[in-house]
Amino acid sequence: MIFAALYVVLPLLDVLSNAEQNVLAGSNRLDCVKASEQCLKEQACSTKYRTMRQCVAGGKESNFSMVAGLEAKDECRSAIDALKQSPLYNCRCKRGMKKEKNCLRIYWGIYQTLQGNDFLEDSPYEPVNSRLSDIFRLAPIIGEPAVTRENNCLNAAKACNLNDTCKKYRSAYISPCTSRVSTAEVCNKRKCHKALRQFFDKVPPKHSYGMLYCSCPPSDQSACSERRRQTIVPVCSYEEKQKPNCLELQASCKTNYICRSRLADFFANCQPEPRSPSGCLKENYADCLLAYSGLIGTVMTPNYLRSPKISVSPYCDCSSTGNNKDECDKFTEFFTDNTCLPLAQQSAANECGRNLEAFHIRCLQKILGLSWEDRVPYTEILESTNSICMEAAVVDRTHHPHA
Repeated sequence: MIFAALYVVLPLLDVLSNAEQNVLAGSNRLDCVKASEQCLKEQACSTKYRTMRQCVAGGKESNFSMVAGLEAKDECRSAIDALKQSPLYNCRCKRGMKKEKNCLRIYWGIYQTLQGNDFLEDSPYEPVNSRLSDIFRLAPIIGEPAVTRENNCLNAAKACNLNDTCKKYRSAYISPCTSRVSTAEVCNKRKCHKALRQFFDKVPPKHSYGMLYCSCPPSDQSACSERRRQTIVPVCSYEEKQKPNCLELQASCKTNYICRSRLADFFANCQPEPRSPSGCLKENYADCLLAYSGLIGTVMTPNYLRSPKISVSPYCDCSSTGNNKDECDKFTEFFTDNTCLPLAQQSAANECGRNLEAFHIRCLQKILGLSWEDRVPYTEILESTNSICMEAAVVDRTHHPHA
């Protein structure tokens, strides 16, 4: 019995120890833009950096197979080894930063020479900060999921309209994602994707996650789950006239710095671990949730499938893959059969549900002219009103816009 327990616990201790080391290492990192600027100011580093970029441009692959001559290949390897001692080697980027694309270009310029073209690549992004980690802890998911009594997806949309930032960025993506460009094009997908990325990068998680990961009551599963599926306007951001092959979609994603980075971040932070109580290798739901939302607004945009269970997938399939069928199935199963992701989503749904319920009570207290000092039980407040808080709050906000 003791040995069985150790078999489960010891790997988890290794995971936690590695996570702590990663956090400590991250505190000394520069973002890749600043690291590049610092390197270019130092002659030795600058020379090696320029050599490395020429090697990448000429070689494309990590073994520099296209670079002519053994001497040139040795020079390339020497430049890479030298840069491992510079701030560039350990640099990372922040999601949504002002120069994100430039930062990612620098990162992949260095790391594609080190990582090759494997299925799992290192994430170029810094881990999420403690504030987001505190919002979604592991505790809520250990045990049975919370039973939802209200349509939290509808409530989350209403709560978003009451928050200026959420309302602004939601309107900013609804417009391009629903405006037909021509008879052949239902929308401008590029603008829609960019606006969706800004929504999930800029809007506080308690609002964006409330819409994306909301839970549905048993009595209203169909309509509620469809509302959740429609959050990202899938007719524009998700669907295509024909389903592409998943491996071709992955290859297309890797030609774009942002898509490649968001996909690598998702693979790195949502890796499943069956022996872990959380179902996640990294024991961090916040990182997985952020990585999943980061894919939205790229060619690899995932969405909820119309199925009885909560399941997500990019808009692609594994038809016409020939000898690569196993590789394609492995890719799609990381979305559809991932033990980490649905548990992280359920944890977010539980937490968002509690936040909405607390907001619900505050709304009703305000409408009834009550405060916490009146010490009126919540059950009494709910029984004395016969309206949904969110709708009442919208009316109240309309008449008192500065309240």
